[in-house]
This record gives sequence, C-alpha cells and structure tokens, in this order.
Amino acid sequence: MIRCIRIWTGPAGDSLFEEGQISLLQGERGDVLSEVLQAASISFRETAAGGQFAPHHAPALQLVLTLSGTLEFTTASGASFTIHPGDVLLADDLSGSGHSWRLVDDQPWRRAYIIVGPEVATLFTPRSKP
Repeated sequence: MIRCIRIWTGPAGDSLFEEGQISLLQGERGDVLSEVLQAASISFRETAAGGQFAPHHAPALQLVLTLSGTLEFTTASGASFTIHPGDVLLADDLSGSGHSWRLVDDQPWRRAYIIVGPEVATLFTPRSKP
C-alpha cells in the first residue's frame, strides 16, 4: 500500500483532504502495481530544512511524491495532516483558499511534481470510514 492524501477544493472554496492509498493491482513476480497513466511533465524540487510556504493552491492537478522531509499541511479551516517520505499527495485544490505547509523535521523536503490529467482519480482509493 502507498499512502496518499487527496486535497481538493470544496463547494465553499476551502481546501478539504482525505487519506487513502494508491490503488495497486496484482502484477507479476508477486509485485503489485498501479494502472499506467500519462503524465504531462515531471520536475524535482528541494526546500531546505525549516522551510514553509504561505497559503496557496495547487498550480495544476498533480501528484507530489515526497522523497525526504516530513511536512505539516494546514487548510484555511485549521485542519491539518502530515506527509512523510514515501507518501503521495494528490493535489487538486486548484482554486479557493488553498493550503500552507511547513517542514517539521530537520531534513530538506525533496519531492517530485508529476502533472497529470483527471484520470489520476482512478488511482486514489479513500480509506474506509469506521
């Protein structure tokens, strides 16, 4: 299972989020794998330890793969979630109040941004509600 947090713009314009996972199907050699999706671009970025970013929304529908660093994301409502190395953020809050983030450990945030199309939604499976 690959942990994934989906963040999107709700009807009132605030960013909302839910935890889930990337859907993986049975593969070969005992591996599991996702379906293949087309990507428009991929880029890499690094922010030094202690970094933070004021409220903003995602510039495009994208997957953000965290390679190092632990971050706390916060929405305008004050709700927050933590991203760890190996987690995926499905950023779909393209308008509205957006989200902010800050690094909470002593590591730089190294990540890959993958610009994708709307079919990316098929990869995300929300966590079951108890």
